[in-house]
Amino acid sequence: MEMQFFLPMIPPTATAQQHRAVGRGKGKKTSYFDTPELKDAREKFEAYLSQHRPRFPMNGAVRLVTKWCFPMTQTSQHGEYKATRPDTDNLIKLFKDCMTRLGFWHDDAQVASETTEKFFSNTPGIWVYAAEIEEDVIP
Repeated sequence: MEMQFFLPMIPPTATAQQHRAVGRGKGKKTSYFDTPELKDAREKFEAYLSQHRPRFPMNGAVRLVTKWCFPMTQTSQHGEYKATRPDTDNLIKLFKDCMTRLGFWHDDAQVASETTEKFFSNTPGIWVYAAEIEEDVIP
């Protein structure tokens, strides 16, 4: 199975690392909750991704390529890499969690190959390519 699509949106900058911790006291469990920004980002991702969810989850190893196109700034150029926050590893975690919840694959551990890039663009959004990896053994 292979798919590619573009999500025309201003990419949220809230990341999965933005949980808030609430301590319960010495020896008690710490509870974590999502900030309103994180909840909004999750809802936005799931709303856009749900339009592209496959009929059946991918099986086996998956290759995931995402290109995050952020709105232009006064000093940026179209296609220029975005070398500022948020970090790509933080961006992709929440995004993959949403893809898992929507059934793109069974478990995000299946993503065995991952490329994430950030750019400035005249057209904000996220380009996504996901495919099951052929089982050829690499010598």
